[in-house]
Amino acid sequence: MSSNSNLPLDGVRIVDFTQVMLGPCATQMLADFGADVIKIERPGSGELSRNFFGGTSEADRNNPVFCSLNRNKRSVTLDTRQESAKEAVYELVRRSDVVVNNFRPGVMDRMGFGYEKLREINPRIIFASGTGFGPTGPYAHKGGQDVLSQALTGVMERRADDDTPRTIYATALCDYTAGMHLVQGVLAALLAREKTGRGQEVSVSLYDSMLAMQMQEASHLMTTDQELNWAAMPLSGVFETTDGALVLVGAFKANPLRDICRALGIEDLSEIYPDLPAQRAGKAELQRRFREGFGSNTTEHWIARLEEQDLLCAEVRPLSKALTDPQTIENGMLESYDHPLHGETRVIASPVHLSEAPFIVRRPPPCIGEHTAEVLAELGLGEEREEAAVSDAMASKPQALGAA
Repeated sequence: MSSNSNLPLDGVRIVDFTQVMLGPCATQMLADFGADVIKIERPGSGELSRNFFGGTSEADRNNPVFCSLNRNKRSVTLDTRQESAKEAVYELVRRSDVVVNNFRPGVMDRMGFGYEKLREINPRIIFASGTGFGPTGPYAHKGGQDVLSQALTGVMERRADDDTPRTIYATALCDYTAGMHLVQGVLAALLAREKTGRGQEVSVSLYDSMLAMQMQEASHLMTTDQELNWAAMPLSGVFETTDGALVLVGAFKANPLRDICRALGIEDLSEIYPDLPAQRAGKAELQRRFREGFGSNTTEHWIARLEEQDLLCAEVRPLSKALTDPQTIENGMLESYDHPLHGETRVIASPVHLSEAPFIVRRPPPCIGEHTAEVLAELGLGEEREEAAVSDAMASKPQALGAA
């Protein structure tokens, strides 16, 4: 384990009840910034993302999905149905700064860990929640999930072409966005506490985050009663080539259509379609000409021709190619660490680069309950409390790790 006292959240302790993605990606970023994130997990099985692939081995429970979201954290297993475990959580809250969860509204209260209870124990505690739809309202009871938020907020409905079937966005866009909003809320609450000495509740939701992401489209719709769809602009699109595909954004130039035509080596269609209204009306013909032209040669050929005209364009490529790109390496977006079960492990690093506090993996993602004894000892709770609170957790702890 490495440490770095220059990290901005060094000295901040976070009690982490989160699971799957929204919460864990938020607490991982806070951990990357130096916070001591203590992950509370179920004895034996751990949090839900440990079980994505169905296996029950230690390797399965430390699968790549879980590991991608849980570095720089410590894991404590507690059977929170037992009173001794609740008392351990209360003692931890007494000595912590933030509690984070992404359960449905009311779950933390039923567990005995709602905000009103925890702030009685520690008035400085910041209680941060990520939900599907918000703490109140007609959808508050619904289970929150990324794809549902894509559908309900208009993201899934908006397509480049109305003839294209509606589909699920293939990356967890809503989870990550809401997770980063949760990070912002926690950091703002920590700053506010420096002024007031008091904690507060922080709440974000998948639903709100997706509405916020569409701030331009929403403002335009509410003001003009017209849809704004950047992907449907007449001079933009994804076009097949002889060996792949490219994306073109025909914008931010005085006459982008003229320059596209120059790149394609065809007549200047801007004489026929001189402005945006005309280009919108002629979109079908323009797109047909673009498809015809780009389909005649390679991606590399057309990227070079388009860039000669200073047009915005890029190859459409898989993640595997992006991961080996020199720009990815230059940006320091790949990191490796030694995992006790998997050996050398490569992961995406933090996208936030601080000149005085460079990103490091101080701890590999924890095995289930790896730090239970360590954390309880820090709280001054003895072995008897550990046995009562942890239930069968210690049996699941890998012998190769022991106490960190």
